[in-house]
Amino acid sequence: MPFTPLVFTGISSFSSDFQTVLSRAVSIASLPLKTLQNAESDILTKKTVLGSLNTAVDALGTSVAALGTIAKNKALVASSSNSGLVSVVNTGATSAATYTISDITSVAKAASETSKIGYADANATQVSASGQVKLWVGAKSYGITLTAGTNNLAGLRDAINSLGVGATATVLTTGTGVTPNYLSLSANSSGAAALQLFEDPDGANTNLVTSANQGANAIFKLNGVSVAKTSNVVNDVVSGATFTILGTTDPAATVTLSLATDRTQLQSAIQNFASKYNALVDSVGGQVGPAAGLLSGDLIVREVQTDMRQVASYQGSGDIKSLSDLGVQLGKDGKITFDTTVFTALSASQVSSAFDFFGSPSTGFGGLSDKFSQITDPVTGLVKLQQDNYDQADKRTQSDITDLNDRIGQLQTRVAAQLQAADALQAQLTSQQSVLTATLQSLTFTSFGKAQGS
Repeated sequence: MPFTPLVFTGISSFSSDFQTVLSRAVSIASLPLKTLQNAESDILTKKTVLGSLNTAVDALGTSVAALGTIAKNKALVASSSNSGLVSVVNTGATSAATYTISDITSVAKAASETSKIGYADANATQVSASGQVKLWVGAKSYGITLTAGTNNLAGLRDAINSLGVGATATVLTTGTGVTPNYLSLSANSSGAAALQLFEDPDGANTNLVTSANQGANAIFKLNGVSVAKTSNVVNDVVSGATFTILGTTDPAATVTLSLATDRTQLQSAIQNFASKYNALVDSVGGQVGPAAGLLSGDLIVREVQTDMRQVASYQGSGDIKSLSDLGVQLGKDGKITFDTTVFTALSASQVSSAFDFFGSPSTGFGGLSDKFSQITDPVTGLVKLQQDNYDQADKRTQSDITDLNDRIGQLQTRVAAQLQAADALQAQLTSQQSVLTATLQSLTFTSFGKAQGS
């Protein structure tokens, strides 16, 4: 806690001089405090600058990894000739392909049934004369015993839901008539599945619910081969792609799904890489040279510069051997430019070679992202370790500032007390001098009949 400067108040004619002495003593003692405060300010500034540098490094590393991801997936984009009937997304395809969806005769839906009759009171009206009910979900059955207290809609609902067998029961109240309460029974997932509820299964075996909606599978043909799926979202038929059946078609209608390379994806990723690289050049540039900031000479700055040089000078082995072959040029200012006319003029085989050049997030050019991760990793990265060191240094400096403030406060109190005593003594001596002077003047007047000097 900072010490509070004291204002000296005395009674002698030297009070202002004593204030000067006190202020001077405190000022001299505070010189190391100012140094510590400046050191703490520098530490906080370093943390801020390092945090900004970390953000720029992470952005570049992410852009390098993104190039590797696009290259690994060959910049494939999934498209549908009729996305209103079948939509498709690329989930990791690595080769171009075309598929035909036809004869969509059914869209998958979940089974949902309602009790055939209503009940007067959901919590009291009996639903089973025998107290025994059997639930069928698909090919599996589950017996339910209803007691005197649970033989009602609410009890049956709770018993079904407690089974956890892929079906959910609710009580519907229409609010009209003398029997407004119905049981609603729904399958938890889509697909054709028997959904039945039999009362007295060993006797009358009466189905308590309707059979109007027993669910349905998605039924279609893929390249002429019949396919049936319980879900409209199909991710296990076409490798690396997921498509969704949204509607049915007449027998003559077809939907074409395509996985094709879109070079604009790679172009956008290279443009993003150039932007992030140049942003990092600016960030690093502020910490080097004659006008360098507080991180001048820091190990992390040198490490970042080394990694940037490796990225800019990376060499491949195919038709595309360097970034310059793609239209990326390094300028004298250390920044890069991307000539899109060079890129758009690349042949299909050269684009394929570009994919080999960029590799994947862990190989080729894309694998260089790991170097930036070693700097920015939030747990083990160099920046994290440096920030931890700054935190420790800041704590030590704050402790030193607190201790020094305490010592200055004690010094101030001690010196003020000494000056107060000196001031009191000075005032006392001045008073005694005045009394003595007056006494001498009185004696002179009495002895000589006049004041001395008159």
